[in-house]
Amino acid sequence: MSRKQKIEEEIKHEISLIILKELNDPGIGFATVTKVEISIDLKYAKIFVSALGDKRQIEKTFSALERAKGFIRKLLSQRMRIKFVPAISFKQDDSGEYSIRISKIIDDLKNENQKY
Repeated sequence: MSRKQKIEEEIKHEISLIILKELNDPGIGFATVTKVEISIDLKYAKIFVSALGDKRQIEKTFSALERAKGFIRKLLSQRMRIKFVPAISFKQDDSGEYSIRISKIIDDLKNENQKY
């Protein structure tokens, strides 16, 4: 595992813990960090988050995460042993929704084939 991958995994772990235990914002619904991508120069990190709920709840969750970005970065700098903590941005990971949609299509095709 490369240094970049190790840092990505450590950031994923730490931000997951921060969201779960440190953030007390009621706007944050059920959110899970699914993936972290860091730029080659280690200055920027995209944090992919999967949030459950309707569209309004998901928007509230991402709005709350954006407001807490500075706090999260500060906690990362205290917990990680790297010289510079990357600037973070949150991106919605809708792979769960995509998987559900594909699964539904497959089930519909199976049901359609069983009719014949």
